[in-house]
Amino acid sequence: MSPVRRRLVILISGRGSNMQAIVDTVRAQSLPLEVCAVISNKADAAGLAWAREQGLDARLVAHRDYATRAEFDQALARQIDGYQPDYILMAGFMRVLTTEFVERYSGRLLNIHPSLLPAFPGLHTHQQALAMGVQWHGCTVHFVTPVLDHGPIVAQGAMPVLAGDTPDTLAARLLELEHEVYSLVVRWLAEGRVELDAAGQRAIVRGVSHRCVLRMPQGQAQEAMA
Repeated sequence: MSPVRRRLVILISGRGSNMQAIVDTVRAQSLPLEVCAVISNKADAAGLAWAREQGLDARLVAHRDYATRAEFDQALARQIDGYQPDYILMAGFMRVLTTEFVERYSGRLLNIHPSLLPAFPGLHTHQQALAMGVQWHGCTVHFVTPVLDHGPIVAQGAMPVLAGDTPDTLAARLLELEHEVYSLVVRWLAEGRVELDAAGQRAIVRGVSHRCVLRMPQGQAQEAMA
C-alpha cells in the first residue's frame, strides 16, 4: 500500500532559505509530499524566483494591495484554499496573522521561530539572547495559534552560544540548524507522525522519544530521536 501523499503550501517573505531546505529534503528523500505552491507577500522576495526556477507554482499576494490586515488574510486564504493543502508551512513569512486566519487552519499551520520558545518570542531574538547572557540558543518549529509564537512545540534545535558571538554570527549558525530541524519535521509530517492532543495544547510525534537536534561547537549535529 503506497503512503498517503500530503500537500504543502509554503509561505515566505524573503529569500526563503528554509523553503529551499524543505523542497530539497522532499526531493532528496523522495518523501510522499507535494509542494503545491510557494506564496509570498512581497514581489521582490528572492525565494519566489528560486521556486519558479525549480518548476514550482510561485504566487504573489502582496499585503500592500489590501487596506486592512483582515482583507489581506482573506485574499491569502483564498489563494491557499485553491491548493487544498494538508499543511501550510511558514518559512520566514513576516506577517502577523489574524485570529480568523489562524483558526481557519488550526492544526495545519506551522512556523519556525529563531529561539527556544517560550524564550524570546517576537523579533530580534539573537540580540535578546545575547543581552540575557543565555548559554544556549536555538529554534522552534511549532503549530501556529492566535497567540504570537506560543503554539504547541513540534521540535527544537539547540546550540551553544560562543564567546565573541554577535547577533550576526549567531544568526548565521542558527540558520543552518533551522534548515535541519524544519526538514526533520517535514519528514515526520510525510510519515504521518505529527498530531495535536485532544485539547489542541500539545504536539505529539508518534514513534519519537526526543524532538531536539543538538549542534555542538564543532558543527556536528546530534539528533535525539528514537
